[in-house]
Amino acid sequence: MFRDEQRQIDRSQGKLTLAELCDRYLKTVQHQKPKTVERKTFIIGRIKTDWPNGQLTQIAKIRPSDVDLWLSRYRFGSASRNLHISCVKELFNSAVRDHIITASPAAHLRSAKREKPIRLTPTFEQFKAIIADVRAQQFNADARDSADFLEFLGLCGLGQAEAGSLTRADVDLAAGQIITYRHKTSTGFAIPIFPQIRELLERLCEGKMHNARMFKISDAKKALTGACRRLGYPPFSQRSLRRMFIVRAIERGVDVKVIAEWQGHKDGGKLILDTYSHVNRVHSHRMAQLMTDEEPENVLALEGALA
Repeated sequence: MFRDEQRQIDRSQGKLTLAELCDRYLKTVQHQKPKTVERKTFIIGRIKTDWPNGQLTQIAKIRPSDVDLWLSRYRFGSASRNLHISCVKELFNSAVRDHIITASPAAHLRSAKREKPIRLTPTFEQFKAIIADVRAQQFNADARDSADFLEFLGLCGLGQAEAGSLTRADVDLAAGQIITYRHKTSTGFAIPIFPQIRELLERLCEGKMHNARMFKISDAKKALTGACRRLGYPPFSQRSLRRMFIVRAIERGVDVKVIAEWQGHKDGGKLILDTYSHVNRVHSHRMAQLMTDEEPENVLALEGALA
């Protein structure tokens, strides 16, 4: 076994140093998103600067304990630690693929379990108060546009990027649907025009050309921050409004799989169930009250249903 592994090693690269491997690796990630490239460049810089035996160490001589010692130099949270682990694993895995080494010295590393953050989510009453407050800022030239944008986020459940890129052509009032594009997963999907959002959409669509943008702005962060400050609310973000939509949908009894489809998720609701478990418990208890001997008023008989 050992002999077979040694035969697979490319002897011509036996003296490749850590610094050379780092430079080679960085050339392979330049096509990725700018923030990803920036993050990986920073971590690779740390490897070259802070490696226990120096950046001129030959790859073949690096041991798992060297990787552990390098990580121990930093004090960081679980998220940052996981980013460092992921990057150093990718680095040494590239050396394995190129037959410079037979096994990665970082293979033993395990990602730390991330703590679930406390995410601020407004109630529907707080949301309505925020929209009213933004609209009331008569000395702000963007007040109406900001209020429209924020109201759409909260009532339609879309994110800032999706809402900001919508055009008049994406909104089909007759068919009752919106075609949008989830930037995070690069996938298109359709959502219904909910009754609570139709009046706003009809007003926004009026007089707009086919390719005109639905909103004059694509970011209402400043207006939202100001409203929260004036009303004495926590510093809700635009993402908070999307969470409010999901929480409200769950509380009103909408099926989680349907909510997932409205969000452009392809997991059948798994992410929502994991993220909003605290809401699901309350919803589950309320749904359990429907399981009685009597027929609830809101149950419709299905033709041909199995007994």
